[in-house]
Amino acid sequence: MSSHAMPPLIALPPIVVMGVSGSGKSTMGALLGERLDIPFIDGDDLHPDANREKMRAGEPLDDDDRLPWLHRIGELIDAGLVEGHPTIVACSALRKSYRDLIRRHAPDAIFVHLRGSSELIADRMGARDHEYMPTTLLGSQLATLEPIEPDEHGIVVDVTSAPDTLADQIIAQLPAVENPAVEVPAVETPAVENVTSPDRPRS
Repeated sequence: MSSHAMPPLIALPPIVVMGVSGSGKSTMGALLGERLDIPFIDGDDLHPDANREKMRAGEPLDDDDRLPWLHRIGELIDAGLVEGHPTIVACSALRKSYRDLIRRHAPDAIFVHLRGSSELIADRMGARDHEYMPTTLLGSQLATLEPIEPDEHGIVVDVTSAPDTLADQIIAQLPAVENPAVEVPAVETPAVENVTSPDRPRS
């Protein structure tokens, strides 16, 4: 366990690290999994071959492509809860309807949106070697993206900060998403945007 590892958390809900390709979902999901000592699943690994080939050819996915993949992610999150542990998943979850589908399997899931400018994300995508996601698909992802709404359990962080700093900010914000089962050690970090409605009843 790293020097940044946190003490065990009580009844931590599932966490979905969301955002467009190149925002750092896989990096942040793995880092949070290490810090919180819970399993991490990279949603990219769950795409069927047909989806991968479509994206590799520069074609954006449509709902018919995405929905079975989103159901699979939700099922894995639910399976973890049945086994007695939460899961962290990296998943684009661009539309609210996609997030709602995952919530059918995991109603208490918290979505962490990694937000960055189109220029920054494009630079990141251009500097990496991804198996099937070309930079040309960024525009369609940004057009599809629907920001987290006030009635959703969610946290928004700006990806201009270093990964370790972002992880600290996310962990510090977890208690504020109005899930009373979460117990997180205090971390002194800059404030980040928490979009959970203050009027939302506690689950």
